[in-house]
Amino acid sequence: MKNYKYVIVGAGLSGLTIAERITSELDEDVLIIEKRNHIGGNVYDFYDDGILIQKYGPHIYHTTEKDVHEYLSLFTEWNDYVHRVLSFVDGKLVPMPICIDTLNALYDLDLDEDSMKEWIDEHKEDIDEVKSSEDVVLKNAGRDIYEKLFKNYTEKQWGTSAANLSSSVISRIPFRFNHDDRYFADAYQGMPKEGFTKMCENMAASDKIHVMLNTDYKDVIDDINYETLIYTGPIDYFYNYKYGELLYRCLNFVYEILDEDSFQEVAVVNYPNDPYFTRITEFKKLTWQEVEGKTAIMREYPGFNGEKCYPYPTQEYLDKFKLYEAEMEKEQNVIFLGRLAKYKYYNMDLVVKDALEVFENQIR
Repeated sequence: MKNYKYVIVGAGLSGLTIAERITSELDEDVLIIEKRNHIGGNVYDFYDDGILIQKYGPHIYHTTEKDVHEYLSLFTEWNDYVHRVLSFVDGKLVPMPICIDTLNALYDLDLDEDSMKEWIDEHKEDIDEVKSSEDVVLKNAGRDIYEKLFKNYTEKQWGTSAANLSSSVISRIPFRFNHDDRYFADAYQGMPKEGFTKMCENMAASDKIHVMLNTDYKDVIDDINYETLIYTGPIDYFYNYKYGELLYRCLNFVYEILDEDSFQEVAVVNYPNDPYFTRITEFKKLTWQEVEGKTAIMREYPGFNGEKCYPYPTQEYLDKFKLYEAEMEKEQNVIFLGRLAKYKYYNMDLVVKDALEVFENQIR
């Protein structure tokens, strides 16, 4: 087999970004080994009946990082999609994240900015030390908001009470005292005009990037001559589960094609109080595709079996990761990159930012 200076495990955004930088800036050949049958990781999308489907659930591009936006814009043009989410609660569709319009719709009120603050002050709970995700909502909005919009959704999503989860889990959700019902307020947001897979194909277009699909790297790595391994896979697998498996909350994605033009008002509708699924995505509203008479929707069912999506944010597993992290620091000629290797949830822009920084600081 050919000699490579760099071998990359994983063809998601981490692996593709670092591969593209190495080939374009250093003029080196790289080999990417990917266990799945496609590149792109969890942003992979494909066509079914003329509709672009995101196989691993909705991924919406947004970032405040100018360098990340400029970099990805080398490989795609963007549409100006702005993400808005509704939640189905008490028979009503109300905006998420919480803003003035959420409370007005949910409680039949007519609040403005000042009266919303007064309403929240009347309903929020005094919590001296915020320790959990439950505490975050109770302190910021009160118990009724927590029970209608967060309690059941969080328990479904994570398989445990919000009282058992780090405050960081729900702190990612914004809370606004105005009418801004955008889910993200980032300076740069949208969707790639031709889809994420096309963007990823453009990133991997160099003839110096060699991709091996449907392959577990452990089956072939001993037969490859290389200098540096860049690993973006699960860190517990890298060490043969030496300290035990790290837990992930998984999702199962079920999509269907419907013979109708439109299924729901916006691309994503949350169902916090449905006993089984968390949300429904309608892809045409994400991608702005014009396909008459058909649409595609996807329901998401959380569990502990399925696609690994979210590191489990409890102290037990964070402590277990620290044992692996100590091993990682001892490695020579191995670079660990991405959410699976670092057991950390990253939005896609931070995955790319991390890869760009690693290239500049550890490879160039």
